[in-house]
Amino acid sequence: MDIAGQSAVVTGGASGLGAATVRALAQAGARVAILDRDAAKGEAMASAVQGSFHATDVTDPDQVKRALHDAAALHGAARIVVNCAGIGPPARIVNRDGAPLPLADFMAVVNVNLAGTFNVLSQAASAMQALDPVGEECGVIINTASVAAYDGQIGQAAYAASKGAIVALTLPAARELARARIRVMTIAPGLFLTPLLESLPQEAQDSLGRQVPFPPRLGHPSEYAKMVLAIIDNPMLNGEVIRLDGAIRMAPK
Repeated sequence: MDIAGQSAVVTGGASGLGAATVRALAQAGARVAILDRDAAKGEAMASAVQGSFHATDVTDPDQVKRALHDAAALHGAARIVVNCAGIGPPARIVNRDGAPLPLADFMAVVNVNLAGTFNVLSQAASAMQALDPVGEECGVIINTASVAAYDGQIGQAAYAASKGAIVALTLPAARELARARIRVMTIAPGLFLTPLLESLPQEAQDSLGRQVPFPPRLGHPSEYAKMVLAIIDNPMLNGEVIRLDGAIRMAPK
């Protein structure tokens, strides 16, 4: 799909991988709507790319419905949707004092990462299926998993479970939405220089980067965004998960 002139929605677009994706899509000529909870950063990003910001909790169906409606009113119905919103606080299943992880804490991660992704995917697909095709397709939806889906570390039980579910969601979603000419893809990033890792001392960042076989460094969010653009451009990419990780395989801890 040619990105120029298309309407795009990016969740979690105020920072990190989402922000890089917003910039890349805008530079390619898309009209971009940012869905995020961080109003200050979201509005600043929207201003920088001449897009729009929509304060949204992706776990709330009504908020997502309203955001997609308002974005479509401004930019036209979205043919490109990229789900980057997510959280990943570390927590052991049983802590050092022997207490189990509260179910509410586990579900908080699953709700944002998995349910939030599905909420946006399903509502966006519902609107997208009514569009006339552009070339072969009506649109593309790209979700974000993680290498933790395959190599989850100690303390990542909730995060790995949520991202593993996104991996499992990819193929059935692509198969179902094929009738509507909508593609569904997932990117599973490795260690990227997102705000969480940027907050670490440089020595710690360098140590993490050396764990990557090649290139031996943390990934740049712009490299994630390049993968998004490549997926949009290639109509044969559908129903697959792409590891974007420099060949890293995470150790247990």
